[in-house]
Amino acid sequence: MSFTDFLPKDVSLTIAMALCAIAFVSGTARGFSGFGSALIFMPLASSVAAPRLVAALLLVIDFVAAAPLLPDAWRKADRKATAVIVLGALVGVPVGTYFLSVLEPVTTRWIISCFVAALLLLLLSGWRYRGKDHAWLSVGIGGLSGFCSGLAQTGGPPIVGYWLGRPIAPIVARANIVLFFGASDCFSMVSYATTGLISRESLVLSLIVGPVYAIGVAFGASLFGRASETIFRGICYALIAMAVIAGLPVLDGILR
Repeated sequence: MSFTDFLPKDVSLTIAMALCAIAFVSGTARGFSGFGSALIFMPLASSVAAPRLVAALLLVIDFVAAAPLLPDAWRKADRKATAVIVLGALVGVPVGTYFLSVLEPVTTRWIISCFVAALLLLLLSGWRYRGKDHAWLSVGIGGLSGFCSGLAQTGGPPIVGYWLGRPIAPIVARANIVLFFGASDCFSMVSYATTGLISRESLVLSLIVGPVYAIGVAFGASLFGRASETIFRGICYALIAMAVIAGLPVLDGILR
């Protein structure tokens, strides 16, 4: 029995190696800057394997990586404020998952590329919400983030832009974000499982790609403090932009 016997039927050794390389780069970005992993991973990974498969793969490996952060986040977070915004994700995640499960792969890739491009512009703008706190707005932001997560695991920027602009301590904002995505990932796991997106193939692939992603996260974390954060963030933005361009279906005949 060879290594390739463990791979999903539609995933060759070359594709598995490409997914590992993409996971390492996206994990490095996540480890250093705390963002960008999904925005780099999804456009590129969905161009070499089925979007449904790679979205489930990223959900599993990121869920495992983030789980140890939840107990500390639970203690430090504003749980009441987090609960309100989680209500939005409770609706948004299943809707996004539904579209992922029914859309054609090429259509999904176009949506992912457009989503990620829009989220990159949001990050580049430095947008932070400075207005008053309204329950309906919190639910709406949570719903938007949940929809992005359900469709493509890219729900970070709306939540980060919203909470980092609130007049609260950074440590609480970070805990709120971690706790929100813990809940959002749980919703995604249930939604993906009930629609068949969490499959034997995605779980097996996560055992192969997950450790490489974890190494990337650890490597990125080790660079923090040694490299200029401004320069590295610029590199992350450039990588996201290149991932969007390289992942465009219109370039399949040239790049793949």
